[in-house]
Amino acid sequence: MNEADFAALVAATKETLQRVADQFAPAVFASSLAAEDMVLTDMILRDKLSIGIFTLETGRLHAETLSVLDRIKETYDYDVELYRPQPEAVDAYVKQNGLNAFYESVDMRKECCRIRKVEPLNRALAGKHAWVTGQRRAQSTTRSALDVQEQDEAHDMIKFNPLADWSEEDVWHYIRSNNVPYNPLHDKGFPSIGCEPCTRAIQPGEDVRAGRWWWENPESKECGLHVVDGKLIRIKPVATNA
Repeated sequence: MNEADFAALVAATKETLQRVADQFAPAVFASSLAAEDMVLTDMILRDKLSIGIFTLETGRLHAETLSVLDRIKETYDYDVELYRPQPEAVDAYVKQNGLNAFYESVDMRKECCRIRKVEPLNRALAGKHAWVTGQRRAQSTTRSALDVQEQDEAHDMIKFNPLADWSEEDVWHYIRSNNVPYNPLHDKGFPSIGCEPCTRAIQPGEDVRAGRWWWENPESKECGLHVVDGKLIRIKPVATNA
């Protein structure tokens, strides 16, 4: 992509974020603190948009991921809001199944994700009119039909994926061009980063999400944040009226 096309891509993304702030308040951005999400964080905070930013602190994130919170504070003077799982739910899961039972089956893994991510997400989205994600079509087969704007039936609100059209190269071009802080794990072979026990570095030529739940089939590699009844929440694309 040449610089003119990239500038147009950035402008379109910023326009989407501005529309979220103007037309869907209160709105929030769910950040995983990975590269894509740092692009959106930079755009939201530099332009002082009225979109809150939160992350799901699962209790099992890499230290490098948590360090990004300090980088955001240092760079933008902004405190990302943290949503943590209910301690009693975590304790019950671990007591009944063991700390790392998610390796045993997809169902056990999804239950861990439900406790540590899905339930806190529901609390984070309560009372909001829209939410923003850093998902991209190119990330995996499960996201190939991603729309910039969608109707999230599970939470009865609009969901925006402003980077849906972005490539991996676009993400890193923006980060490097704008000196955006990012998770140091990306420099160690981690293009996609989740909880520490569920994420590994990838080998050359592997899919960018191959390191997420690497013991599962690609078709099951979603944590439930964007899934209802086993299907991605992508049922109703919404026209993007300016």
